[in-house]
Amino acid sequence: MTDETKTAAQRPFEIGLYSFAELAPDPQTGHKATPAERIRDLLEEIELADQVGLDVYGLGEHHREDFVSSAPEVILGAAAARTKRIRLTSAVTVLSSDDPVRVFQRFASLDLVSNGRAEIMAGRGSFIESFPLFGYDLNDYDELFSEKLDLLIKLREGERITWRGDHRAPLDNLGVYPRPIQDPLPIWVGVGGTPESVVRAASRGLPMALAIIGGMPERFAPFVDLFRQAAAQYNHDPLPVSINSHGFIADTRQEAIDVSFPAVQVVMNKIGRERGWPPMQRQQYEASAELRGSNFVGSPDDIIEKILFQHSIFNHQRMLLQLSVGTMPHDKLMYAIELFGTKVAPVVRAEIAKRVAQPV
Repeated sequence: MTDETKTAAQRPFEIGLYSFAELAPDPQTGHKATPAERIRDLLEEIELADQVGLDVYGLGEHHREDFVSSAPEVILGAAAARTKRIRLTSAVTVLSSDDPVRVFQRFASLDLVSNGRAEIMAGRGSFIESFPLFGYDLNDYDELFSEKLDLLIKLREGERITWRGDHRAPLDNLGVYPRPIQDPLPIWVGVGGTPESVVRAASRGLPMALAIIGGMPERFAPFVDLFRQAAAQYNHDPLPVSINSHGFIADTRQEAIDVSFPAVQVVMNKIGRERGWPPMQRQQYEASAELRGSNFVGSPDDIIEKILFQHSIFNHQRMLLQLSVGTMPHDKLMYAIELFGTKVAPVVRAEIAKRVAQPV
């Protein structure tokens, strides 16, 4: 039985990290790392995450100058050689503007390199630069993802495939190689919070990774409920849910806010200018660090309390935290990873294992 074929109730709670491999200037010093320096630091971060016992590390795909991860599988392949246990996933693969055959081949190769630790988190992406870059029409945004997700699922079923669609040349009994160690190669669907995306994941029998980066978590409970209801309607066993959020960890909440806010503000304000959002204020950021806020910013005890609070809402099976929203000091980020793995994760796993063993 692979991790993906386990039902939600059979999976131990997983806790991990994800990153977009940001390449913005440090807001405190003005220094901007070179792409080579950023990747070097990123690999150290993933290696440490493995050493301190975290379960998953995800890397997002972006095609902008302020991120360095346009080819996450390459970086994850390098990380595979430096790690032993941690699962390595995209977060997300922008499937709409990619070829599912190549996506499958790249992640099957990563699975071989990592000895069975690869995953795909497929999504439509939070930015649109990849569509003109690879010659896709944004008017086909939803249709592209749906069709390509179905093809990606079919590619897991066997080495020879026959397939027809509207947005790719047909496949007529063609072999797709290499085959991964894991059978099936795990696929999650990244969801930003639309009912259509939730039902799409459930209808395909795929786990859902729900991004919560704003608002009170209770607002998102209907999406998780809808996911489970839809999965049951499509006759799927209970499917795992991951909650993916922003955060930062230090010895105290005040320190965590002080260290992270300048970097987060730069990134969110840049995106906000593109999308018409108001500028982020310090008071707003501090409020998001409260128990019912969206961000996991604080001391280890704060983070433990918040994960367990959200688990009481969602009963989810995985939690991924993006620590590096913007360019953080590398030493502070490494310490945050250490705290997450050594102080937060063991307590959270133990408490949730009790809850699962003795449901209320």
